[in-house]
Amino acid sequence: MTAADRLRNTMSSCGSMVSWLSARHDPAARMRNVDLIAVLVAVLLPWSTSGVGIGMVLWLAALATTLELRPFLHSLKRPICVLPIALVALAAMGTLWSDAPWSARTYALSPATKLLVLPFLFYHFERSTRGMWVFIAFLASCTLLTVASWIVAFDPSLSLKAPGEPTGHGIFVKNYIAQSQEFVLCAVVLAFPIITLLRDGKVRQALLLALVAANFVVNMVFVVVSRTALVTLPVMLAVFAMAHLKWRTNVMLLVVAAVFGALAWTVSPQLQATTDKFARDYRVYKEFNQPTSIGLRLEFWEKSLRFFAEAPVIGHGTGSTRGLFEAAATGPAILAQGQVIGNPHNQTLNVAVQWGTVGVVILYAMWLSHFSLFRGEGLAAWIGLMVVLQNMFSSLFNSHLFDFHEGWMYVLGVGIAGGMVLRARSGDAESSGTTRP
Repeated sequence: MTAADRLRNTMSSCGSMVSWLSARHDPAARMRNVDLIAVLVAVLLPWSTSGVGIGMVLWLAALATTLELRPFLHSLKRPICVLPIALVALAAMGTLWSDAPWSARTYALSPATKLLVLPFLFYHFERSTRGMWVFIAFLASCTLLTVASWIVAFDPSLSLKAPGEPTGHGIFVKNYIAQSQEFVLCAVVLAFPIITLLRDGKVRQALLLALVAANFVVNMVFVVVSRTALVTLPVMLAVFAMAHLKWRTNVMLLVVAAVFGALAWTVSPQLQATTDKFARDYRVYKEFNQPTSIGLRLEFWEKSLRFFAEAPVIGHGTGSTRGLFEAAATGPAILAQGQVIGNPHNQTLNVAVQWGTVGVVILYAMWLSHFSLFRGEGLAAWIGLMVVLQNMFSSLFNSHLFDFHEGWMYVLGVGIAGGMVLRARSGDAESSGTTRP
């Protein structure tokens, strides 16, 4: 290397350092960095658990360089921020009256703490103009995951699941419940821009998005789908139809959906097996006391209601669930009545057992406050509405708000879409000459 080359390299390095230092003092660059980390987290969410955790820590650190304390504290007064904070605070206080070991109390508190990120997301994406970047990144990542799912469906040995862990049919990473949640959300959310593009006469763009949405649906029909997704998908589509389509169109789509559903069930062995498993699991549980999926849920729910009745106001405390199930277990562990669990597979009962009626009231007030935030027009409002709706209905069969993957889907979806909606409303208020409430 000549002296001239070394000089050019040194100058280039100095230039890069100067650019980095200037970015540290450039508010626009700092905001962009926060947005890009959020995009990275969205890309990682369908694939990695540890990546999301590390990414969110980096996101909060980057956000701290842009945070203006007084406006942020003022934003915390809104119910959409107060209620998730209140639920986490109740969970923290619940450790004081729990009889569980402290390790169990802190372990049970951890899943709720992700809700504390919501106020930061609302605050940042009310200022940022790049919220849609995050959703596009998530859609692209989920689309890539369908490709991996199709590949693994034909060759299960290519799955990245840990050795000895059941890979399932068409599961590349994580599990079929998380994958189904992602695919359902993407497919339903795409319905809004597809209809909008068709109304604007942009048929090619609408067909392209329709193909992407169809890819998610076909994968669930022929590869793998969770029973929770089978329940939530029709509900979400019904809400879309009632909100955005005329009644005649709804009738026509209902007929088409019925025909398509019957045809899909006829030609898809995977879908037949999933739906047939409902009745089979219930029969095996009732007749032979075997721990099937549906049977265990019924067993967990019945016992949880009894635990709730024993402490209806403030519950048994954080982390108490497993100990209660251990005390209530009867018979050997291979039978349904002998099963012990720390999660009753229902978000309401999960909260009710630990924090009683107080916790349930805060939980539903939070859900409803977030639901009401997304009343209105626009893609961001539609995304947020579907995220809340999916979480509420899927939480009838799982504790999805506290589960890692589905919980972060809720926090990121509601936080980013909520910030975008708040920004749009602020702009409308300023253009009309009114002040924001």
